[in-house]
Amino acid sequence: MELLRQQLIAYRPWNEQEERDREELLRRLDSHEDLYTRDNAAAHFTASAWVVSPDRKQVLMAYHNLYGSWAWLGGHADGQQDLLAAAIREVQEESGLTEVRPVTPNIFSLEILTVDGHEKHGRSHLHLNVTYLLEADPAAPLRCKPDENSRVGWFGLEEAVAASTEPWFQQRIYKKLNAKLLTLGL
Repeated sequence: MELLRQQLIAYRPWNEQEERDREELLRRLDSHEDLYTRDNAAAHFTASAWVVSPDRKQVLMAYHNLYGSWAWLGGHADGQQDLLAAAIREVQEESGLTEVRPVTPNIFSLEILTVDGHEKHGRSHLHLNVTYLLEADPAAPLRCKPDENSRVGWFGLEEAVAASTEPWFQQRIYKKLNAKLLTLGL
């Protein structure tokens, strides 16, 4: 818990949304709630990844069955306090990639996501999401994870945004991640 707290304190928010979310993540960490498992029905940590090609021209997306949309990769911490390791684990599980590298070990983005009427659990809750920028080889073999997604593929940066059928994610997350990628020159 201390590592994530230190990373959140060091993190420089991109916009007002990230500043508010950072403050809330720190507040929740300081409350000593169990945030690393799904036992917390109100809110728990998730780790996502914006997986890019080495030339930064492509991003990896999966077609998530639950939401019927192309989306970033990631998932629940499930007890793992190292959220970078959780993001890498989720990318490997969801894409079949065996070699995934952090572009930087630092947090790339923060989002508190509402999960309304989640079909698996039938209740609304929050995903306290930490996003990492990862890199993989687009020529490496991919496979889907049938219980979660039905396709995995590489898209151009703008095509990745357009492939999503979730306007909120398109506008508030995927466009932000692309803008940060291009502006920060990572």
